[in-house]
Amino acid sequence: MLYQQIASNKRKTYLVFAVFFAILGLIGWVIGTLWWNNAELGIGMAVIVTLFYAIIMYFQSTSVVMQMNHAQKITSVDQAPELWHIVEDLALVAHVPQPDIYIVDDPSPNAFATGRDPQHAAVAVTRGLYQLMDREELEGVLGHEISHIRNYDIRVSTIAVALSSAIVYLSSLLSNMYRWGWLFGDRSDDRDDNKSNILQLVLWIVGLLFAILGPIIATIVQLAISRNREYLADAAGVELTRNPQGLISALRKLQTNTQPMQQVDESSAALYISDPLKKHAFAHLFDTHPPLEDRIARLQKM
Repeated sequence: MLYQQIASNKRKTYLVFAVFFAILGLIGWVIGTLWWNNAELGIGMAVIVTLFYAIIMYFQSTSVVMQMNHAQKITSVDQAPELWHIVEDLALVAHVPQPDIYIVDDPSPNAFATGRDPQHAAVAVTRGLYQLMDREELEGVLGHEISHIRNYDIRVSTIAVALSSAIVYLSSLLSNMYRWGWLFGDRSDDRDDNKSNILQLVLWIVGLLFAILGPIIATIVQLAISRNREYLADAAGVELTRNPQGLISALRKLQTNTQPMQQVDESSAALYISDPLKKHAFAHLFDTHPPLEDRIARLQKM
């Protein structure tokens, strides 16, 4: 089961690339057609932007994500001995290299893992989580995160963060182009006379939708990567610790916490073990994590 999940996540990496590139290519096509009368130019620009984000995130994902979330690296066991030893022990049990360890100086309890593979991985916990959880609960949370590393979930999630950022950037660019269009007038005079007015209208509508809905589309695609990975990481984490009560107790404490993180990067929010933004009820439609109560219920049946 575990090795099938690892193989599945590796395949999902390519699927994520394909879906995101399709969306980004469509946004580029709209930009190029509307503003340069050259769809190929717009698509080429979108591909360049996407490759830039993807390459940087793939090879520098740990440092980039940690900087985005204001995390500080723990370089010595003396800085956080309990945290260091738990990560060391769990990595040994999971048969993965010990990941780098970071602390986010934030009072809201949370944690995440990132990297492109187990050899280039890192885990981070907030100061609030480190102070709130006892050793058993901390083991449960870190077992969950190290399971993400072992299962190659981190690769899929990291690439999704990079490409979501590219979609948000291009959507923002498209939105600004609409604003410039209204300020400086219609630039359609240079277009071929054979252009269909209906086609132009459709393009404007599609472009406007992408400009407004781009970030939501990015979130939906991240959601499609599957909430099921969280259930699997919970189960795999319990397999590492041999103690479902530790993670159950930790999730209950996270469930009662209503304090959002202070400086969380929204594009990487899906990496966290629980929602760091503490969105209102109507926003849960786009959650990338299943409800904590459902995760607790599943763990109680183990």
